[in-house]
Amino acid sequence: MKYPYGIADFRSIIREKYFYCDKTDKIPLLENTKSQLFIRPRRFGKSLVLSMLENYYDMAKKNEFEELFGGLKIGKNPTDLHNSYFILKFNFSCVGPTGSAEDVKKALFNHINACIIEFYKVYNYKGFELPAIEIDREDALFSMKSLITSARMTPYPVYLLINEYDNFANTVMMGVQSSEGRYKAFVHEEGPLRTFFKAVKASTSSSMFDRVFITGVSPVVMSDITSGYNIAENIYFEPEFNDLCGFKQNEIEDVLKEIVDKCGFEKKSKEAVISIQTYYNGYTFSHRADEQIYNPTLSLYFFKQFEKACSYPRKMLDSNLAVDEAKLEYIAQIPRGRDLLMSLVQKNQGVVISDIEDRFGIKEMLTDKSKDNTFLVSFLYYFGVLTIAGDTEDLQVILKVPNLVMQSLYVERVQKMLLPEPEPEPEPEPEPDDRDDGKDDAAKVYQKGDMAPLCRFMEERYFKVFHNRDYRWANELTVKTAFLTLLYNDIIYIMDSEKEIDRRYADLAMIIRPDKRYGKVFDVLIEFKFVKLKSAGLSADQAKKLSEDELCSLPEIVKQMEDGKKQVKEYGKKLEQRHGNLRLQKFVVAALGFERVYFKKI
Repeated sequence: MKYPYGIADFRSIIREKYFYCDKTDKIPLLENTKSQLFIRPRRFGKSLVLSMLENYYDMAKKNEFEELFGGLKIGKNPTDLHNSYFILKFNFSCVGPTGSAEDVKKALFNHINACIIEFYKVYNYKGFELPAIEIDREDALFSMKSLITSARMTPYPVYLLINEYDNFANTVMMGVQSSEGRYKAFVHEEGPLRTFFKAVKASTSSSMFDRVFITGVSPVVMSDITSGYNIAENIYFEPEFNDLCGFKQNEIEDVLKEIVDKCGFEKKSKEAVISIQTYYNGYTFSHRADEQIYNPTLSLYFFKQFEKACSYPRKMLDSNLAVDEAKLEYIAQIPRGRDLLMSLVQKNQGVVISDIEDRFGIKEMLTDKSKDNTFLVSFLYYFGVLTIAGDTEDLQVILKVPNLVMQSLYVERVQKMLLPEPEPEPEPEPEPDDRDDGKDDAAKVYQKGDMAPLCRFMEERYFKVFHNRDYRWANELTVKTAFLTLLYNDIIYIMDSEKEIDRRYADLAMIIRPDKRYGKVFDVLIEFKFVKLKSAGLSADQAKKLSEDELCSLPEIVKQMEDGKKQVKEYGKKLEQRHGNLRLQKFVVAALGFERVYFKKI
């Protein structure tokens, strides 16, 4: 089997016999509305959906219909509209976002003109004698009007496909704070993006564009240009399109069974399913969807690596997806964003809001003062770093981090937030990077079963960051978060923060990946405790001066350590029963304020 990792050309995938997860049964549903907006996170297969639609409706590919679609679901019962349109495509991810608003406008117009020229040359080459299309290098909207006029002199309507409508605008938006007014200049009343969508709206309303399908990552940009284009039906919450992009459980299992059989892993099919499920599953894009789906890019990455070497990828996070970390960095820099990220890492159960916003602009997201973080949480939902997890009893929406791959991005962002890169110093020998030292000390926990270096690092260096900036987060979850940001290692472990064990939760379980059990590292289980300085009757200075014996003799520390000891023994026993063959190192870690750390190996 060949896996089309990084390939979004439907025609090539079918003709060259790559693996294709058939989504053509959605085509009749898509025909119910003429103008649609479909939102999904980046790297989630939107481009392939557009390519599928292009090949299905393009009249120039009528002779290829049986070859391309004969073996697929739609081929058995095609709709009347197949191969009946001119296809005009724009891909706004090709528009450069750098420079001034005028520079970006020029890049946008250049892209539109280039696509129109391609449209004219390709269809004329294939025998459709289109009247000449006039190209205005300074005004691409004139060129588009000329294309429509030319097409109307033929029997064929135009289907407009716009891929990543918000890609370059989102990139501009990410720098909205440092480049004041640049994004606004681009989407304001006379801005090029709003003007473009006004022209599309006018052409759609007068049936010059018979159908329009638009993909993007979030509705933020569309909301900011709403008067320019407000006729598209938002289909991204509809349950029937939950899996238009993405793989369902049975589709994943079918592929894994083939690979497992090929590799001769008779008993590893279930293990492979559990592994890929833990890292890549968990996305729900509709409240009424009956099944979670897998990120298709990550799944193809796993399939390709698994079949090639008959072993799991060394890194479960595909580096092409890691750029989403920039979205978390952006959130961390705007009002309330820092608190939200800390909360999401600490509270693995998710975050609750009244509802996911489907119409909000950048101004609202930056200035809204509501306590429920509705705009920020909705923004993270659209970018795929949160997903729908259900409803509360009072019918509010629960969103959660979908899987371990996305959790790793959160952990990395929080780590950088709390331990930023050191400022350049004039000395020839700069101070070592705190992050590197912390990671080295964390490695000793699972390499040697030695918790002491990491606890010293926390006391002497990491907790100073909390003390100076974030003492309001002083609790057990904060301590766990601090340790998690340094211990996180998804190359070796399935990192399970707040792991459910018989309806109770262990603070941090690090279970060696099934494909890494040949190594000499340990499985790790840690229970965290927190004692407030006030509860211990001490000031920060007094806590710092305590000897090790005095620290471990404090009544509150003794009590918390005893509770933790019982819990970690119980959880450890359950983990052994569940997994078997564990090399489990068990620890209880207690923090006294943000001043001292005491641990015991159980």
